[in-house]
Amino acid sequence: MGVRNAFPAPRAVLLALALPFVFLHVHYQPTWTVPLGSTSATIALSDLAVLAVGAAGFVAALRGGFARLRPGGWIWAAGATLLAFVLASTVWGRSIAADYRFLTHVVTALKFSEYALLALTVPLLVRRLPDAELVVGALVAWSVAASIGALLQFLGFVNEFAGRRPGQREPSFLGTHDLAALSGATLTLGLAGIALGPLPRRQRALAAAGGLAGALGLTLSGAVAGVIGIAAAAAVAALLARLRGHWPSLARLAALTGVVVLVTAGVLALRSANVDVFLRFLGIRPAVHATSQLEGSSFAQRVVLGYIGVRIFLDHPIVGIGWQATSERSSYGPYLADAHRRYPDVPDLSFPSPEHRWGVQDAYIQAAAELGVVGFVLFLGLFAAGFAVAGLAFGRAPPAAAFAAAVPILWLLVTMGVWIGLGLVAGIPLVGLTWLALGFSAAAPALADAR
Repeated sequence: MGVRNAFPAPRAVLLALALPFVFLHVHYQPTWTVPLGSTSATIALSDLAVLAVGAAGFVAALRGGFARLRPGGWIWAAGATLLAFVLASTVWGRSIAADYRFLTHVVTALKFSEYALLALTVPLLVRRLPDAELVVGALVAWSVAASIGALLQFLGFVNEFAGRRPGQREPSFLGTHDLAALSGATLTLGLAGIALGPLPRRQRALAAAGGLAGALGLTLSGAVAGVIGIAAAAAVAALLARLRGHWPSLARLAALTGVVVLVTAGVLALRSANVDVFLRFLGIRPAVHATSQLEGSSFAQRVVLGYIGVRIFLDHPIVGIGWQATSERSSYGPYLADAHRRYPDVPDLSFPSPEHRWGVQDAYIQAAAELGVVGFVLFLGLFAAGFAVAGLAFGRAPPAAAFAAAVPILWLLVTMGVWIGLGLVAGIPLVGLTWLALGFSAAAPALADAR
């Protein structure tokens, strides 16, 4: 009996097998287009993987009951309220913006909601520590592959989306921010291992492999937002160790700090040209060629788009202008002239237009602009619910389960960091990681009690 229980259950295998499809850019997936009136829905292999996991969770619930969902009640309440609000916002979005693409945005809202199945199914499929270790191990293995892919792209041996472009930030087979999310998630395993160690053998192996692959992948992604998430995760990992009754030793604190410093230095070195341009944009360093020097500066563009998003929010502060409406001309148009006057050196290409529906490339500003104060609070409340459920489980978890309870807390911090640099886009790996982290948060109480 003891030997059999040391192995993961078959129900967890399907979730582990689905992860490579969830963390894969749609560019590399077969897709099918389904006409829907004036718009269409694109179904990718990742959608089928998520639906298959959802079906497996439903079958598991029919056989074993839905009681395992009860500890995550706050997460389900927060998630359901947010998703219902997102769907409802498409209705008033249609009434506010004359060019609001109602059916298109309903489809993306439903796709954003679809990925919530990942959260619901984790507590149903992951019931014991071996189950959790299998799923996390699959994520680590995929992160290793992604980091190797990014390294080969960096060295010029493999093409990326735009062809062969060595010596710069790389997307691997995910996209730069999604690579940062996946790599950041596995890097937190290493951070947790440093802060909470010593760990059982399998968890120690996951922490070592995840930490190395994650550090490499996050560095090559060049995502500053990912660094913010990792810095927060390192600090919280040390605090979690304190909750276990002791501060990490000076050597462990130095190791946590060293990891963050090395990754930060690598990212900034890779983005040095962008950082230099941004400092000139802010006036911290003297400008040289004004508009021409800002060409392609993602930092400057995010400031412009963030400015427009804040202006939209200030004019629609309660419930916003509707899901994904910041990409519509009638929504951003009234603020374009002011944005051009405020940022005269930023190239026209960085401003939104009918040809370039940039939207707001910061999830928090976008949530405030499109969903108002209500939606913004609901968005943050979803993370807060995850922290609360996993945090309580961590506080009472036995030593062998403390690592499993800490991981979703650190994953949520990583996703919150990466969302600073990316808008709310449905069906991307970052959405998958967000819901996966919430699912593991909901499963943490059961894992803490498992024997």
